Amino acid sequence: MLRVLRLLFLTLLAIALVGVASANRQIVTLRLLPEELDAFLGIGWSVDVPLFIAIFAGIVAGLAIGFVWEWFREAKHRTAATQHKREAGRLEREVRKLRQDKAGPDDEVIALLEGRSSAS
Repeated sequence: MLRVLRLLFLTLLAIALVGVASANRQIVTLRLLPEELDAFLGIGWSVDVPLFIAIFAGIVAGLAIGFVWEWFREAKHRTAATQHKREAGRLEREVRKLRQDKAGPDDEVIALLEGRSSAS
């Protein structure tokens, strides 16, 4: 059922994107700098693209910037989680070692031979 809903959502999204693309096919000029600044600096980079490509590129760029921003923002949480994981592993090894040290042989004769008594 979830797979059908996902497929339906992706189909509707594709239809909406095709609709936006077909409605915005006019050619626009994207410039790196305003024309006055281009003339002053001598850097005149521009490109002519359909409007829908500019729209979709803006959406993708915004998503990428948002993902990178969140990744940097959550770095402290990932670092803390890694430290907690290491500490939990260290404590687990220490507990295992203490249990092995405390657990003696079940046989009293072996305990006496090893120099330990079962009464202690």
